[in-house]
Amino acid sequence: MRGIWLATVSRLDWPPVSSVNVSSAALRISLQQKALTDKLDKLKSLGINTVFFQVKPDGTALWSSKILPWSDMLTGNIGEDPGYDPLQFMLDEAHKRGMKVHAWLNPYRVSVNTQSSTVAELNRTLSQQPASVYVLHRDWIRTSGDRFVLDPGIPEVRDWITSIVAEVVAHYPVDGVQFDDYFYTESPGSALNDSQTFRQYGQGYSSKADWRRHNTQQLIEQVSRTIKQLKPDVEFGVSPAGVWRNLSHDPAGSDTRGAAAYDESFADTRRWVQQGLLDYIAPQVYWPFARQAARYDVLAKWWAEVVKPTSTRLYIGIALYKVGEPSKNEPDWTVQGGVPELKKQLDLNESLPNIDGTILF
Repeated sequence: MRGIWLATVSRLDWPPVSSVNVSSAALRISLQQKALTDKLDKLKSLGINTVFFQVKPDGTALWSSKILPWSDMLTGNIGEDPGYDPLQFMLDEAHKRGMKVHAWLNPYRVSVNTQSSTVAELNRTLSQQPASVYVLHRDWIRTSGDRFVLDPGIPEVRDWITSIVAEVVAHYPVDGVQFDDYFYTESPGSALNDSQTFRQYGQGYSSKADWRRHNTQQLIEQVSRTIKQLKPDVEFGVSPAGVWRNLSHDPAGSDTRGAAAYDESFADTRRWVQQGLLDYIAPQVYWPFARQAARYDVLAKWWAEVVKPTSTRLYIGIALYKVGEPSKNEPDWTVQGGVPELKKQLDLNESLPNIDGTILF
């Protein structure tokens, strides 16, 4: 596996910002499609064989959905038909080049901010088909990490997300489906207020943390089962934060001192591997060998041990975006342009038999 994540949230990688404000729809479409085929040509020439294409950056879609409105990333307006189907276009063009495509979805994010202009835009979708979940199910929406998100503790929310995955898998020849690391996202100043949900659904759980992990577990089980029922050959994977748990909290954890998925995102990522719920896991190990709090080699080897007795494949996510970028805590990214650090990481992945590939972010 030699993969790359292609992010559409905030138009990070695609579509080009300049394509959105052009005078004619035909020009916009040709600019966006050319930008994508140029990228695929470049990626193929670099040896990339799989693209993780972000088709659900928030509460909108980059495919022709009956559940979600069209993404404003394409036209500047939520719900406006872009005049073509980006997911279908990506699949056609990538498959033509012998490359695989995994549909990458962010499960719970509804918007990237809570500004009044965003609220107005979400409200405007009420007259559209389909309207935003923000107006259809206001009771599912919470504010967390300064953005609108769905409350993962509500069973109907998990059913709804599963139905979105099912729509993609049933109607498109995707090679896989991937969730990123945003299960529960909170920032110190913007915690998710799910006390009412906990009171309603948390019976039998002494701690909210255990209940939250149970909710994430339920989603993964449900989505895994649904994909396998629809198309057993479509792979399901997750790209969680690189640290499952730190050794200081759990004897099975890694010798690290980083933010842990288990404790901060309420995602027991190791358990999913052990239970065979995932075809692959792609932990984001975004630190250099010299970063003592979360050493690249320590984490890569820890994950290699976790997948060893299982049938889950391990792809390591690498921080290509840090290469060449000055960093006080991680100076290695600028030593000789960051190339030796990147090479060391790729070489380690090649040398460990239980690592089946690398994905670049």
